[in-house]
Amino acid sequence: MSGSDHHEHSHGEESTLTDIQKRVKALESILVSKGLVERAAIDQIIEHFENKVGPHIGARVVARAWVDEAFKHELLEDATKAINRQPDFPDIGQHLIAIENNESFHNIVVCTLCSCYPWDVLGLPPVWYKSAPYRSRIVSDPRSVLREFGLELSETKKIRVWDSTAETRYLVIPQRPAFSKAKSESELAKCVTRDSMIGTGEVLPPAENNVNG
Repeated sequence: MSGSDHHEHSHGEESTLTDIQKRVKALESILVSKGLVERAAIDQIIEHFENKVGPHIGARVVARAWVDEAFKHELLEDATKAINRQPDFPDIGQHLIAIENNESFHNIVVCTLCSCYPWDVLGLPPVWYKSAPYRSRIVSDPRSVLREFGLELSETKKIRVWDSTAETRYLVIPQRPAFSKAKSESELAKCVTRDSMIGTGEVLPPAENNVNG
């Protein structure tokens, strides 16, 4: 694509961009014009985060764990190794630990020191994940925080909070909902939300889940 083509394409979409997107594009143009970055490098980064990492990867992992008991067993034993053994999953970094929700326990992930997060399988972290209130309150009063997210748990269900570090990241395997029993693996992946893999949300029917497109 030539420089003029790129400009016309961007101009045509200008009215649909948010203020933040417009500022990002303006900054990108300045950096490119000054020779500080190459547009091709930026495109590669964008393509990487759109297609090679993101919540759609984690959703596929969860869906496979729901339908394949052998894979789930391997996943809970060594998540990194289990995912990297699958030929149709992209390779991920080291030290990913999968934790499974069940009738007795609900798991939540946080990083109390900064914002360590499993980018390989969940993509970019949500803004609230990095906020001080979430990082402190989810540890001291997790049930109330979950209620604010719209997730009401039974008082009999115990909550476990897992603190991520630079060396260890966590992926929550949510319980498979009753409405998903007749669905295929690909259909199941469309039900898994990013927040359900952090532990702050629920698995939703595809029509209600906008995270995975």
